[in-house]
Amino acid sequence: MTQRPEIATIVPAAKESILRRIARVWPYFSGSRSGWALGIGATIVASATEPFLPALLKPLLDRGFQSGSFNIWLVPLALMLLFTVRGLSGFLAQFALAKVTNDGLLRLRSAMFGKLLSARLTLFVNQSSSALANTVVYEVFNGSSMLINAILRLARDVLTLLALIGYLVYLNWKLTLIVALLFPAVALVIQVLSKRLYRLTKQSQTATDELAYVVEENVMAHRDVRLHGAQASQASRFDLLSHSLRRLSMKSTAAYAGMSAITQVLVAIALSAVISIALLQSAESTTTVGGFVAFVTAMLLLVAPFKSLSDGTTPVTRGLAALERGLDLMNLNPDETGGEFVKARASGDIEFSNVSVVYKADAVPALNQLNLSIRAGETLAIVGASGSGKTTLVNLLPRFVEISSGAVRLDGQDIRTWNLACLRSQFSLVSQHVVLLNSSIAVNVALGQPVDRKRVRECLGAANLAALLAELPESLDTVLGHNAMQLSGGQRQRLAIARALYKDAPILILDEATSALDAESERFVQEALQRLMHGRTTLVVAHRLSTISQADRVVVMEHGHLVDSGTHAELMARGGRYAHLHALQRGDS
Repeated sequence: MTQRPEIATIVPAAKESILRRIARVWPYFSGSRSGWALGIGATIVASATEPFLPALLKPLLDRGFQSGSFNIWLVPLALMLLFTVRGLSGFLAQFALAKVTNDGLLRLRSAMFGKLLSARLTLFVNQSSSALANTVVYEVFNGSSMLINAILRLARDVLTLLALIGYLVYLNWKLTLIVALLFPAVALVIQVLSKRLYRLTKQSQTATDELAYVVEENVMAHRDVRLHGAQASQASRFDLLSHSLRRLSMKSTAAYAGMSAITQVLVAIALSAVISIALLQSAESTTTVGGFVAFVTAMLLLVAPFKSLSDGTTPVTRGLAALERGLDLMNLNPDETGGEFVKARASGDIEFSNVSVVYKADAVPALNQLNLSIRAGETLAIVGASGSGKTTLVNLLPRFVEISSGAVRLDGQDIRTWNLACLRSQFSLVSQHVVLLNSSIAVNVALGQPVDRKRVRECLGAANLAALLAELPESLDTVLGHNAMQLSGGQRQRLAIARALYKDAPILILDEATSALDAESERFVQEALQRLMHGRTTLVVAHRLSTISQADRVVVMEHGHLVDSGTHAELMARGGRYAHLHALQRGDS
């Protein structure tokens, strides 16, 4: 199985207030001004209508049962108008909410995907593909939906509370003082439990990433798991992480439910006190039946927004935690940087000067003070045992790996001063790990360039895929599916070679380019590659020494150093490391 990337856990350097954290997200959701205006306006209207129901009860109870003192038809008309206004405002608020959420989500996802395309490649070393996909696709969707819903709901609840409390003050300011005592108590409950919810949400995100990685790993390595009978151990891994995620979920639920329950108990205490005092006042004839019922009704209507306010911190906390992962992905991962030097087509002169590459501070250098010059048009073969630094060496050229010290020059110009896009346009790469997109054959071959169907056919023919193309009913328009898994390994490798042929770059990097081909296919591809190599600088990394015997020069690497150099014949004559590797592959003693 592949080595597990470190799941990056982002912890804020300093605890920020809710408002400061919302301000980080705001730029992505502030663009839909019409949506915000409509949503806020509809919310204000809906909240303003909340006191009208108890307000209707007061005159109805005080005067409605006295003959001739009240027009009875006003009650149903008022109720119909009230709930029509409330329903319409609710619909408009929900529609505006969807517009704000989806517009903001579109901008945020586009920015995040742009970061994936431009970030330094260490991002893909430090985080697994499942964690990145989970953040970009799912977490920001859930986070934005929860956050925007919660913010508008909190705004509605606050406005409703203000409207109801204003009405309560109008009815009986003394009783309203008791209601006011609720606010600091509820605020304290929300503050304490929301901090715990935020911490649990962060832990749940990390646990979800780890669980997703186990699934991804077992999907990728399904044959190895079955071949080695590792199903039980992998199921145990999955169960362990699943139970950890379950425990965190239960803790979050307990905190959420506790917040709601405590708030309702506080509201019940206040309501009991209000009813008791109101009954005393009614005994002294300081309040009417209608006034008492209207006050109690308005008081009861306070319960729902109070409960919603306590519950509302949970989606805000969870939504912010999810969106902050997306923001951290963009803010904490710098973009790749390049210079200003531009050249339409490089000649192909390459020079490595005292180059060292260290992946980790305490690790052995992958390359150590390496010096190598490659002439334009030269075919250089790079051989050595696994781990000798061959792939690291060629990955320096398109800057897939950064230099720790020294310099690499292309046409006499340090590659760090080249414009990055221009630099990479000078190279075609065929590696032993072929990745194909879920698109048509034509798009895969012409990757990043306009599709010239005639050229695509020629390149496929040169890569010995003409027979395959003839068998496909949709020919060049055949969609390959997920990483073209329906094709054989050799066919996928030859598609990658066709892609390199199509790009027609001045410098070729062939990293085990023919490793998956049978003898007959390899012969056809080698002929095509020989024609393509003519007049171009070519670096060939190979374990199979039989594939590099026609190279202009062969360099032998060991532990990040060059230990020998020369033609195939010269190196065989010397009887050194290269001759030893050659003998091992032939099975000689």
